[in-house]
Amino acid sequence: MSALLSALFALVTAVANATGTVLQRVAARTVPPGDAFSVRLVRHLVHSPAWLGGIAVIVGAAACQALALNLGSLSLVQPILVAELPFTLLIACAFSRRRLPAVGWAAAGMVAFGLGLALAAAAPSGGHSHVSAGIWALTLTATASAMTACVAAALPRPRGMGRAALFSSASAIGYALTATLMSSATDVFEQEGAGAFFTCWQTYGFVAAGALALFLLANAMESGPLVASQPALTLGEALVSLALGMLVYGERVRTGWWLVPEGLGAVLVTWGVLILPRVETEDHEPPAT
Repeated sequence: MSALLSALFALVTAVANATGTVLQRVAARTVPPGDAFSVRLVRHLVHSPAWLGGIAVIVGAAACQALALNLGSLSLVQPILVAELPFTLLIACAFSRRRLPAVGWAAAGMVAFGLGLALAAAAPSGGHSHVSAGIWALTLTATASAMTACVAAALPRPRGMGRAALFSSASAIGYALTATLMSSATDVFEQEGAGAFFTCWQTYGFVAAGALALFLLANAMESGPLVASQPALTLGEALVSLALGMLVYGERVRTGWWLVPEGLGAVLVTWGVLILPRVETEDHEPPAT
């Protein structure tokens, strides 16, 4: 029952995140190119009703995600968030008053079926709540290094597909780290109460990591269209989260012949994720100069 509730809260999180992403993209399209990756970007966005609405929705999504992680494993919850992409495209089409074409519905069906197949076959389980200081140090160092590398590669590039994908990849790693720290903090809350929750470093760690990931996502939204940022964000967050679940918490998935349906599901999800963002959801932007 707890796994079912965890999956349900994860699905609600995906819908809320999708809504927030679309609202952020609406706001980011109004940002002057010269204000990217600076305090001016934040100053511009906080005056946008769309961006503020997106933040409010994302805060609600974070609460749902915390509940999902409290009831289920990181390896169960985070892959379900891949469903954020189909919801993002559906909501974006609604905002721009476009109809989702047949190829979009087919790709969304591939993502949904592939995700269900992979999760049913993998049956994520196990794990522990105690994490050594050495594992945390390795996790923080590896994720911070990967995010820094993505940002360093993005900054010299002009606005466009490559810059958006790199910022989105950095954001995906940040969100995966956020979920990993959030899972630890919610365990502390459940076992030791609110006092321990507000004094453990993981609580402030996931808030900081989430804020940084949100800033990087805003830069991805400003740099290029959803077709560039969403695949990296969707697949990157799921894959990094799975890796961190195994590294940090010792979570397991089934192996042996189960790898066949798991692989088939992963292929269907990846195929759908690569097709979906190419569905037209907004007017074309002029190419970057």
